[in-house]
Amino acid sequence: MKKRALLSVSDKTGVIEFAKQLVELGFELISTGGTKKAIQEAGIPVIGVSDVTGFPEILDGRVKTLNPLIHGGLLAKFDDSSHVEQMNEHQIDPIQIVCVNLYPFQQTIEKPDVTVEDAIENIDIGGPTMLRSAAKNHQYVAVVVDPTDYEKVISDLKEAGEVTFKTRRELAAKVFRHTAAYDAIIANYMTELTGLETPEKLTVTYELKQGLRYGENPHQKAAFYRKPLGSKFSIAYAEQLHGKELSYNNIHDADAALQIVKEFTEPAAVAVKHMNPCGVGTGSDIFTAFEKAFEADPVSIFGGIIALNREVDKPLAEKLHEIFLEIIIAPSFTEEALSVLTAKKNLRLLTIPFDLQGTNEMTLTSVEGGLLTQDQDNYSLDDATITIPTDRKPTDEEWEALKLGWKVVKHVKSNAIVVTDKQMTLGVGAGQMNRVGSAKIALEQAGEKAKGAALASDAFFPMDDTVEAAAKAGITAIIQPGGSIRDEDSIKKANEYGIAMVFTAVRHFKH
Repeated sequence: MKKRALLSVSDKTGVIEFAKQLVELGFELISTGGTKKAIQEAGIPVIGVSDVTGFPEILDGRVKTLNPLIHGGLLAKFDDSSHVEQMNEHQIDPIQIVCVNLYPFQQTIEKPDVTVEDAIENIDIGGPTMLRSAAKNHQYVAVVVDPTDYEKVISDLKEAGEVTFKTRRELAAKVFRHTAAYDAIIANYMTELTGLETPEKLTVTYELKQGLRYGENPHQKAAFYRKPLGSKFSIAYAEQLHGKELSYNNIHDADAALQIVKEFTEPAAVAVKHMNPCGVGTGSDIFTAFEKAFEADPVSIFGGIIALNREVDKPLAEKLHEIFLEIIIAPSFTEEALSVLTAKKNLRLLTIPFDLQGTNEMTLTSVEGGLLTQDQDNYSLDDATITIPTDRKPTDEEWEALKLGWKVVKHVKSNAIVVTDKQMTLGVGAGQMNRVGSAKIALEQAGEKAKGAALASDAFFPMDDTVEAAAKAGITAIIQPGGSIRDEDSIKKANEYGIAMVFTAVRHFKH
């Protein structure tokens, strides 16, 4: 039986060497367009698809491989007498190896000036069809979509005289993953063009960024995938400059820290432990901001994740070096800062381009048997409908504290209460089953600093007990959504203690 291999690739990495070795192993090569030209220029014998089909490429190359003389050679069962008879009747030769990768659709739509016409033209039709045909028929055909697999195919051919069935099945599975991901990106692009928000089928695809040692606990397997067209202003696309491999919990916590520090344009530092901020500080410079974040909770910051929205210089690095930290996230580190921080071999240093804008990517949350989707909570105080139902209005200084508290409380697990002054968090109450419980935790942490401070709540007060607790601790201003059927009780209690209370009409639950 004649041995044939069909090569047609957009990514030509390694394809010339692959073609050369196939010829040395007795394969006749079939190719198209640019791939054929590259192989010919390398002095390797190759025939064109048109020479096989007897039909020219037409419609600007849109139709070239969609032909029974190609797909018959890909889909035939080589040991089925009926198939062999039909192949002989129609002069179809089998094709044992297919090497194809696809038009660069993703790279095309990533271009800032891409037109819809360019995007559509880069939807591959013949390539996926050949891949799927060959993958379906992997009992007989080896199909290669990834240049990193060339070496394995050649190795099998040299050692076993054929591509082994185990390899063929592995390659076929990779093809179906590849074409599914390719189609998912196209489907999402086309869906976005229509403006449809809740399509009847949700097509998502992610690519492996790294395997993880384990998940939340050592007995749980885990991996980290990232979205092919995901936001570059994210942990998924962060560059790790130093330190040991990120863990599952590291990634979760680092993402939480990044989302909080994104809220600030002024110099800001955020410390996170177990998905909640333990300290947030702002200042005229990043060193001061970090000092405030540290002061907010010098106990919990131990072993925490730090996110900073300014470059880390040597003085700040020396301060950070004094504390045991898991991760430091920043836009950049000076060379002097790196020399200080890299002395700790396990400390992970991540850089993220803070000059980029985030995107409103859909948030996906898995539940057993399904998936929940929602927009990101990008609602800011500027978007809120502000009302002040109390007799007293906040002072300018109280407003600064309220704004800081509102930026932070949306990132704290519900029920959430945050106590702040105008530069830092003073107490954080997270994840309690009732709101007054969270308030007591935050107020106890703030201690004497609660006097004259502000309190932020992620949701309304169902009764006036939180206001009562805040007043007794010395809080002078409160910000909350309002909307409870018992709002009047809370307003009355605030007026009784001279507290200024702001309603935003927007809730920030974070489960």
